Amino acid sequence: MSGSVRVDVWVWAVRCVKTRSAGTAACRAGHVRVNGATAKAAQQLKVGDEVRVRLHGFDRILVVRQLLMKRVGAEIAAAAYEDLTPPRPSPMEVQLVPVRDRGSGRPTKRDRREIDRLRGRELP
Repeated sequence: MSGSVRVDVWVWAVRCVKTRSAGTAACRAGHVRVNGATAKAAQQLKVGDEVRVRLHGFDRILVVRQLLMKRVGAEIAAAAYEDLTPPRPSPMEVQLVPVRDRGSGRPTKRDRREIDRLRGRELP
């Protein structure tokens, strides 16, 4: 194979996005980074490059192990990169954030106590 491949093609070939045009759109929107820098769709990838793709609000960190020009089977695609993505937090680990209706004014003393209780800052 050649020594480099376009980043939008590679992201599509390893099944991070469903279509090549979605890969191009992700690059255009700034959701794809190569070695820490925002990537344009035509940027060339080499073996060893770190690619960060933002999907559904989370970054997926992939190190290029093999260059792919075409979409291949899932097993071959998984072998083309090393996944360094940290595990996503479980829903139990996500902290609740109090939400107030817009335009409802300042919180009352009782509201502030409830907010503090929710955040775990109960007063003695």
